[in-house]
Amino acid sequence: MTVTIYHNPACGTSRNTLAMIRNAGIKPTVIEYLSTPPDRQTLQAMIRDAGLTVREAIREKGTPYAELALADPSLTDDQLLDAMLAHPILINRPFVVTALGVRLCRPSELVLDILLAPQQGAFTKEDGEAVIDAQGRRIQ
Repeated sequence: MTVTIYHNPACGTSRNTLAMIRNAGIKPTVIEYLSTPPDRQTLQAMIRDAGLTVREAIREKGTPYAELALADPSLTDDQLLDAMLAHPILINRPFVVTALGVRLCRPSELVLDILLAPQQGAFTKEDGEAVIDAQGRRIQ
């Protein structure tokens, strides 16, 4: 199964998502999008395929969102995409692309919905929250 994660190694949610992909025995393609951002067409497709609006795909915290006045409701999707491409930190993360679909994995366990391979063992997030039990089953 081909899996691509648009990853920020400084983000705990992104690290947890990547770890769950690997816990399924998958070796994903890891794109550190801050240094290698997606092109416009790829970004638009990911947002659309994840069922999001462009606004829903923008990260506000720790970004120049306020400084760029991106909350202005008169801004078009094209203008918001321009800002995201000029400042990749504005792209919310992590986006994961698989044959089963695309998800913005916030929370990180949303990745489980689009992985064909089962989890191979227990998994606990960095914050101590158990997500997968020893038999590889999701803890509800």
